[in-house]
Amino acid sequence: MHKTLLFLFIFLFAAIGSAQKNTLSQEASISVLTIGPGASLNDSFGHSAFRITDRLNGIDLVFNYGVYDFEAPYFILKFAQGKLSYLIGADRYQDFFYSYTSQNRSIKEQVLNLSQEEKQKLYDFLINNYKPENKRYLYDFFFDNCATKIKDVANVSLNNTIIFNTPSDYKEATFRTLIQNNLNRNSWGSLGIDVALGSVIDKKATAEEHMFLPENIYKFFDSALIKNSDAPLVKESRVLYSKKESPKPNTFFTSPLFILGIIGGFILFITYKDYKKKKQSIWLDITLFSITGIIGILLLLLWFATDHKGTHQNYNLLWACTLNIFVIRQLFRKKISGWFIKYLKFLIILLCLLTLHWIIGVQVFAIGLIPLLIALFIRYLYLIYYYNKIKKLNTTTANED
Repeated sequence: MHKTLLFLFIFLFAAIGSAQKNTLSQEASISVLTIGPGASLNDSFGHSAFRITDRLNGIDLVFNYGVYDFEAPYFILKFAQGKLSYLIGADRYQDFFYSYTSQNRSIKEQVLNLSQEEKQKLYDFLINNYKPENKRYLYDFFFDNCATKIKDVANVSLNNTIIFNTPSDYKEATFRTLIQNNLNRNSWGSLGIDVALGSVIDKKATAEEHMFLPENIYKFFDSALIKNSDAPLVKESRVLYSKKESPKPNTFFTSPLFILGIIGGFILFITYKDYKKKKQSIWLDITLFSITGIIGILLLLLWFATDHKGTHQNYNLLWACTLNIFVIRQLFRKKISGWFIKYLKFLIILLCLLTLHWIIGVQVFAIGLIPLLIALFIRYLYLIYYYNKIKKLNTTTANED
């Protein structure tokens, strides 16, 4: 009997202690942290998090929705398929602060103008979200990420009464432009994004859709109002850490435009030599058809075999034609089929369509591809010229016989 009473006493004491720990005091504050871009591609767009501060209860925690679930089975495959769950993470503020300042990434804080009830509601939501059964969510770069979660959770605490006004420096932009504004256009990361993502990201993003980027969360929160009172959503803003600027190294000689420019120039040089010698460097054409065909297959898989929304309607397939991989054997034949010459003309038309798509804004392509696209165009023209000449020569020989 005494043991049972002791057990009940300990249980009740623990429950009361836990409830008190999760109850914020009147001095508690909730703020949004905006982390600046980092050095790597996946850090180029910044990061967002909630900070819960309550000195009376000894709370100074940071919750963020940008944690990889490395323990997920088939991690790499699910990541490629767009089916990988991300996690909400919780850290002590000092650990969080040290992690990003050691990377020399800026940290800005916006203290939210919330009532005690709203603070408690937001905190309870985060605590509940952090439970093992709730902490996973299906990540989407544009519509469900570390930044959009901040907007959505803030709206939960305020019963969807936040009015997001457009910031003073707001400019209409496509999703692609918003991404590329955070990148060096002549970088391999930028080229990879422009090749992998389709024309669906070349549509104009609505004002609210701009908030998939952490920096835009900061800007929109700064000008937001609370509907019932017209009070500002943010009552105080401060810079916790400013990035120390350092000279940027000259990366032009390792950039896509330079490297692909050399490759494009090499293709043109071989084509010129072939023209002079009236021959065909078959090894070059096999290489070009293989590479463009394989890239085309990968782009089709990203479009149709994954859940990534941004990879749909990708007109990079106009230069990376999947069919190229299936017609390679024609290059080994001594006598080319008539349809193959027509196929080469089809490839020329595709490149012309790509140019038209670019000019009228259907899809923006990577600037680093320009030398390669010019080289492919000239090479295809030469192959048409060369095969027509061989065909004419064969016809003349046959008539003489």
